Amino acid sequence: MTGSLLDDHHWHSVVIERQGRSINLTLDRGVQHFRTNGEFDYLDLDYEITFGGIPFSGKPSSSSRKNFKGCMESINYNGINITDLARRKKLEPSNVGNLSFSCVEPYTVPVFFNATSYLEVPGRLNQDLFSVSFQFRTWNPNGLLLFSQFAENLGNVEIYLTESKVGVHINITQTKMSQIDISSGSGLNDGQWHEVRFLAKENFAVLTIDGDEASAVRTNSPLQVKTGEKYFFGGFLNQMNNSSHSVLQPSFQGCMQLIQVDDQLVNLYEVAQRRPGSFANVSIDMCAIIDRCVPNHCEHGGKCSQTWHSFQCTCEETGYSGATCHNSIYEPSCEAYKHLGQTSNYYWIDPDGSGPLGPLKVYCNMTEDKVWTIVSHDLQMQTTVVGYSPEKYSVTQLVYSASMDQISAVTSSAEHCEQYVSYFCKMSRLLNTPDGSPYTWWVGKANEKHYYWGGSGPGIQKCACGIERNCTDPKYYCNCDADYKQWRKDAGFLSYKDHLPVSQVVVGDTDRQGSEAKLSVGPLRCQGDRNYWNAASFPNPSSYLHFSTFQGETSADISFYFKTLIPRGVFLENLGNTDFIKLELKSATEVSFSFDVGNGPVEIVVRSPSPLNDDQWHRVTAERNVKQASLQVDRLPQQIRKAPTEGHTRLELYSQLFVGGAGGQQGFLGCIRSLRMNGVTLDLEERAKVTSGFKSGCSGHCTSYGANCENGGRCLEKYHGYSCDCSHTAYDGTFCNKDVGAFFEEGMWLRYNFQAPVVGAKEPGSRAESSPEQQNAPPDLAHESIRFSFSTTKAPCILLYVSSFTTDFLAVLIKPAGSLQIRYNLGGTREPYNIDADHRNMANGQPHSVNITRHERTVILKLDHYPSVSYHLPSSSDTLFNSPKSLFLGKVIETGKIDQEIHKYNTPGFTGCLSRVQFNQIAPLKAALRQTNASAHVHIQGELVESNCGASPLTLSPMSSATDPWHLDHLDSASADFPYNPGQGQAIRNGVNRNSAIIGGVIAVVIFTILCTLVFLIRYMFRHKGTYHTNEAKGAESAESADAAIMNNDPNFTETIDESKKEWLI
Repeated sequence: MTGSLLDDHHWHSVVIERQGRSINLTLDRGVQHFRTNGEFDYLDLDYEITFGGIPFSGKPSSSSRKNFKGCMESINYNGINITDLARRKKLEPSNVGNLSFSCVEPYTVPVFFNATSYLEVPGRLNQDLFSVSFQFRTWNPNGLLLFSQFAENLGNVEIYLTESKVGVHINITQTKMSQIDISSGSGLNDGQWHEVRFLAKENFAVLTIDGDEASAVRTNSPLQVKTGEKYFFGGFLNQMNNSSHSVLQPSFQGCMQLIQVDDQLVNLYEVAQRRPGSFANVSIDMCAIIDRCVPNHCEHGGKCSQTWHSFQCTCEETGYSGATCHNSIYEPSCEAYKHLGQTSNYYWIDPDGSGPLGPLKVYCNMTEDKVWTIVSHDLQMQTTVVGYSPEKYSVTQLVYSASMDQISAVTSSAEHCEQYVSYFCKMSRLLNTPDGSPYTWWVGKANEKHYYWGGSGPGIQKCACGIERNCTDPKYYCNCDADYKQWRKDAGFLSYKDHLPVSQVVVGDTDRQGSEAKLSVGPLRCQGDRNYWNAASFPNPSSYLHFSTFQGETSADISFYFKTLIPRGVFLENLGNTDFIKLELKSATEVSFSFDVGNGPVEIVVRSPSPLNDDQWHRVTAERNVKQASLQVDRLPQQIRKAPTEGHTRLELYSQLFVGGAGGQQGFLGCIRSLRMNGVTLDLEERAKVTSGFKSGCSGHCTSYGANCENGGRCLEKYHGYSCDCSHTAYDGTFCNKDVGAFFEEGMWLRYNFQAPVVGAKEPGSRAESSPEQQNAPPDLAHESIRFSFSTTKAPCILLYVSSFTTDFLAVLIKPAGSLQIRYNLGGTREPYNIDADHRNMANGQPHSVNITRHERTVILKLDHYPSVSYHLPSSSDTLFNSPKSLFLGKVIETGKIDQEIHKYNTPGFTGCLSRVQFNQIAPLKAALRQTNASAHVHIQGELVESNCGASPLTLSPMSSATDPWHLDHLDSASADFPYNPGQGQAIRNGVNRNSAIIGGVIAVVIFTILCTLVFLIRYMFRHKGTYHTNEAKGAESAESADAAIMNNDPNFTETIDESKKEWLI
């Protein structure tokens, strides 16, 4: 659709051209290009074509609009002059209805009103019938259309536009004051001509809009009518505004025509000569209405609405925001979400920001140092390939959750992309190596065919085993090409990102007797974001980088990060003849955005309460469009400047874009990164590499982002960004904010030896172990810092215990009543010093945090969110913790003498959850659950099960394939074929995969049934305190079951059972 306000009594030219599926629509020299829907190029038309309307023929029609009323000339169809043939009656057959070959349409005289206008028209006085009609057009939803005072002081009538519908308000002054209100129509502020007819007489009134009698509104309220002598259209005389009556609506802004008063057409030319009537600030014979929504400045599908002076954009459900729906509400990548503190989940991303591509939904895997962006498709795992002859290939099409253009935007900005492919085969050749033509190929980006498989590279017609030289048959470069009758597999990652994603797989060799094949294609996985960390260092104030001219005529957005130590400098600038656009640091606390589009220079300044030249990263976002301009720095309030309603709107630039100082100005000294202009990231790094005196990339990311590494994590500088080192913390995760915890069953314990084990050391309990001189014991401690979290429902128990090679110890206990106690024995006193926190029950099953800090004799205890409390050890107490030996969790298993109170609490031991345990720089629980440099110091009794300790339900570590009873190693196994997170191989359908949900539900029911059966069997078999009793006969020959046969043949079997008797609580 193109054009607007074409009913202006002027000739307009329309040309429609089609070539295949491409259409050019030209209206008054304005051309629009688009393509038709469907896949065919030929247009199958009917035997007839009509102009001006559609005659009734009983055929279905896609249009219900009225026939055209007006004039046409020079009607041509494929070179045939239809107008000339119709005039000479040479059209056979032809159907001409109510048509003349002269353009004699009566010319109507419009009148234009602004906000201060009125038009006074005389009427016939003292008539019993009040009758007016007129046509109007406007963009405003409200405005006064007509006012007239009745004669003999009977009242007055107002016809007005309110909320886009026409209303009539009649004030009646007879014996008492009363009023009548009626309304009709809707959406009448659409800029089109609308007709209003109003008729009133004694005890009757009717309002009709656009001649639709079916929707006319009538009233039979008591009414006496005597027409007055004046009718005011669009407004009032000034002296009337001060009169006794009230004005319900503001003045009308728009156009009127065909005004009739008392059934007489008003001659506006006579009114213009003020005989009769009068007016003020109206323009007769002109309708100066402007359609501000054509062209539509609302981007990305935003809906445009307008008033007389401005337009508004509704951006709901577009994924964009701003005055013109220009700015994406989503981050450009998973990397950006990660640095906002988000965790692994599904997210909407918009790789080109304000560009033409819409947002797409992806899965962001943030469990590793670099973030994985995962784009799914609809191909099921282990899809069976239907057999076809080599002449008729089997084509498998993949439908992704995003368009190819959107996926290309993801791959182009990524540092690395890969996609897993797998081909299971039985007598089905893959690439037909070493010298044959491939039977199978895949189609990637730009619909290019590729003849290499996973694990290989472009131009190499091999599979992974051919590259690694470990194929089943060394004569071939793929396992499947050996054409065995047994199942074989060729699998690996496709990692040349310019060829990805896989959009189609064509398989040819599956038509022979006994041939079978199964195909798997994993989701597209991309890692890293080159745009987010794309940076350049500006070594001196006169240095600059130049790029091509910025194209942002009616809409422009600029965003970047900067850091500097100097108080001023130009970030970027682009010039035109008189137009320009410029961003600069004006002072240590001011950022300026200035531009000129022909209406004079405009400057917007954001002032920061703190200095911006602090060598920290700061974000600048500037936008300029036809409605407004804005500037924002970091999270400071956005500064906005409205654009004038009239004037120039296009930014016309011709020079190169300079990043940094140019033309003798004060340049920028520092770093700029992630510079995006209208959604396109400028490659600062590449331009810096080829520009003398520049350095690509920026260092010092940790100065700005080091605070993101929580809980004592150490920020590590990287070329592209930074990472958090959590090795000396009790936490895990990208930002060291993920608890590491474990569930302790009764009797379990963990010991951490402060001294590393010595090769050839004697067994625990030997005399040498208790000798500090021989063991080179760790240094004495003048202070400790202990932090951990726990939850339990059983008391008493030992949470944490630190032993020594002397009599010194530290213990954190839960007393029988559930309160917490800390026992310190540093020597010099006969009894340990006890700190009792009696204010609450800590064995209530809820997570509790404990923070203990000691410096010499001062101990500070903080529990949960309660205030910290200080305690002081006796003056006779030592200030050093001498020769620390081991740290215990859950239970104390130590040689030598142990305090009697500790011994009482040692049975049966701690049952519950411990997490984020840290003693100074040591994280014993993390060392047990993660492979770290301290893992050799840890000894565990029992099976330690990782848990998040109340953050969410207990999660078990994944079982290995050797012990997992649900792991299937044959061809029907889906999990065996995908080395990435399950459940990500499906196309996203509003975030819900219905097939997976149904399958998951069925599996859950099956597992629940099996578990119930197992519970019943176990309770039956272990009903005598867990001992397995059998009364079956000895000997394998007489055994009635396989289990009995094994027991009879293996005498050690029963011994193993007897030695491991346990109680089973179910």
